[in-house]
Amino acid sequence: MTRRAGEKLRVLFVCSRNQWRSPTAEQVFRRHPALAVRSAGTSASARRRVGEADLAWADVVIAMESRHKARLLQDHAGALAGKPLHVLDIPDDYRFMDPALVELLEAAVPPLLGLG
Repeated sequence: MTRRAGEKLRVLFVCSRNQWRSPTAEQVFRRHPALAVRSAGTSASARRRVGEADLAWADVVIAMESRHKARLLQDHAGALAGKPLHVLDIPDDYRFMDPALVELLEAAVPPLLGLG
C-alpha cells in the first residue's frame, strides 16, 4: 500500500446487495480527509455490483461478512492479489444509516486502516 504524500487511501466496502451496510460505510467515511471510498455488492441483484474496475481502484477492501470475502476471492482472486481484505463480521441486521451500524463502523474501520 505505497501512496504518495497527500494521496488518499482508496477503500472499497462490500456487502451483498449494496443496499444498507456498504452504502452506510461509504456515507460515514466519504468525508474523511485521508480516504476515498466506494461501495459495492457481491450479489447479482446488487444496486452496484463489485467488478474488476472497483478492485483495481481499491487499495483496501472491507467486507461485511466472511461470505462476502469468500465470494470476492472466488470471483476475483487475481484482482485481490496483494491487497488487504478485511472482514468486519457485521450481519445483515441493519438498515441504511442505522445508528447502531454507524457506531459499529466508526469503532471497527479506523483501526483497520491505521487511522487511530
